[in-house]
Amino acid sequence: MSSLLGVAAFAVLLTLLLGLVRVLRGPQAADRIAAAQLLGTTGIAALLLWGAAVGSATHTDLALTLAVLAPFATIAMVRKEPGE
Repeated sequence: MSSLLGVAAFAVLLTLLLGLVRVLRGPQAADRIAAAQLLGTTGIAALLLWGAAVGSATHTDLALTLAVLAPFATIAMVRKEPGE
């Protein structure tokens, strides 16, 4: 079962890389902001899956910390963008 969770965590990390490409190359600011929010959500999922695979509570704590901080990063990005 833990190997299946590890494979799922790896697949989620691949989608994280695709989201990073969208953040760097996004045609508009709204695309970059949405992709950055996706990075936070995907990072949380990857940490939770990997923590369950290896049986580590530290990964779960990191995922919860990221879940608390991710909305603040998105708000900061939205506030920094010039009005359209």
